[in-house]
Amino acid sequence: IEVIEGPLMEGMNTVGDLFGSGKMFLPQVVKSARVMKQAVAHLIPFIEEEKRLEQERTGVVSKARGKIVIATVKGDVHDIGKNIVTVVLQCNNFEVINMGVMVPCADIFARAKEENADIIGLSGLITPSLEEMAYVAKEMQRDPYFRERKMPLLVGGATTSRAHTAVKIAPNYEGPVVYVPDASRTVPVAQSLLGDDEQRAQYLAEIAADYERIRVQHANKKTVPLLTLEQARANKAKLAFTGDCAPVKPKFIGRRVFANYDLASLARYIDWGPFFQTWDLAGPYPAILKDEVVGEAASKVFEEGQALLKKLVEGRWLTANGVIAMLPANSINDDDIEIYTDETRSEVALTWYGARQQTEKPVIDGVARPNQCMADFIATKSSGIADYIGMFAVTAGIGIEKHEKRFEEAHDDYSSIMLKSLADRLAEAFAEHLHERVRKEFWGYAADESLGNDALIKEAYRGIRPAPGYPACPEHTVKAEMFKTLQCEEIGMRVTESFAMFPGASVSGFYLAHPGSKYFTVGKIGNDQAEDMAARRGVPKEDIERWLAPNL
Repeated sequence: IEVIEGPLMEGMNTVGDLFGSGKMFLPQVVKSARVMKQAVAHLIPFIEEEKRLEQERTGVVSKARGKIVIATVKGDVHDIGKNIVTVVLQCNNFEVINMGVMVPCADIFARAKEENADIIGLSGLITPSLEEMAYVAKEMQRDPYFRERKMPLLVGGATTSRAHTAVKIAPNYEGPVVYVPDASRTVPVAQSLLGDDEQRAQYLAEIAADYERIRVQHANKKTVPLLTLEQARANKAKLAFTGDCAPVKPKFIGRRVFANYDLASLARYIDWGPFFQTWDLAGPYPAILKDEVVGEAASKVFEEGQALLKKLVEGRWLTANGVIAMLPANSINDDDIEIYTDETRSEVALTWYGARQQTEKPVIDGVARPNQCMADFIATKSSGIADYIGMFAVTAGIGIEKHEKRFEEAHDDYSSIMLKSLADRLAEAFAEHLHERVRKEFWGYAADESLGNDALIKEAYRGIRPAPGYPACPEHTVKAEMFKTLQCEEIGMRVTESFAMFPGASVSGFYLAHPGSKYFTVGKIGNDQAEDMAARRGVPKEDIERWLAPNL
């Protein structure tokens, strides 16, 4: 205990202080934690015996600064950020019970009660996870165990925000609900919540005042004027589908599987920018390596990332599988795309229901900018023009579990997080590489394309590959039909009940080839569009409201 509470904790406190003041960066913190955890693991048998003897002698039970149960919510498989937060808290002498991914609300509650936890932490990456977090808050309010104790609820993850927490989650629960933007903020938040009564009361008063101000701002926010759905459709993007813009028939119609794809060929397509974001290092690659502030830390983590990448490629640690389909398609009902099983166009494989921009558009040179929808980039069925669409799903995460387990057993969070972030990069690289092959070979509408990796990252090619859940097509549920059509189970991929992809290191989407196709943000939509989509889909309007909650 003296070794831990003396030099080891002193070291970690120094690391925590340096991290908090911006003089040390996340990779170094996680590495320091690795040293700490490995040392503690070695000392634990001696500590337990010492604790037992000390408890017998004094009757006093030693305890951590607080106990936190943390989980990725039901339906979501993303856990890199959550695992980083776990490490940072453990470094600061908090006991953390990390429940993993896709954890139902009832399981989180049962574990929090069993462990006599002080705080619950929720993490999520996909937009449906926001609804699940609001549900957990409601259930905490219903359960007297949490309501009477006013147990704090922390929320974090890429789709969460302070405004969303204040407006949509916090009002559901009378206990403290706190948005935590990144790993470095977790410790001061936990310390404030578990400090003495005066410190806690002051912190909670500040949070309550801040969230109330956000709610008032939100309520008084000047809403962006919306057109009716009819007006938005009348102002759709009017694109040509003849001449140079005439649809090109793909080289084959149907499905093609790519099993056990060569990882070395994918590594060349990696976009390293998001790799540094995983480690909370801000700046564009490769300039970040020379950055005055984070350059040294970025260079080191990049060097170690490259070394692990080499190991996993040469050792074939991961399996990369993919599937694509090239199918006939036409747009219908203004906003939807009908995708057919074959060239007879008599049987519909699936319908991709689109959301259309409804905000009033600026007028430039007397012409209003169009209110766009993905269906605008596909020829209408009524035009008689035969158009096409592609779909894809790729993963680079098959086989990752045994290596994660090996690192975790060695108390090596650094390598575990690094491995997951590299698997994510390889999956994105696979999507980039396969899209290039589609344009040049399988669809063949850009056979002469010759672009370097920088140009590919900047999307300097013809066509787009929109992914469900992103701003241009914010609705996730099409993934279920898409995965069924692609027969993704054959390549080891599936979607969860909240439409997150499994394995976590996966990408899926559509291929659109029209020269005018581009990404955009749907933004806010009106009640009339929700009603219209519910009618087109034959589902209750409440379902649409849940699926498109951030847009309504």
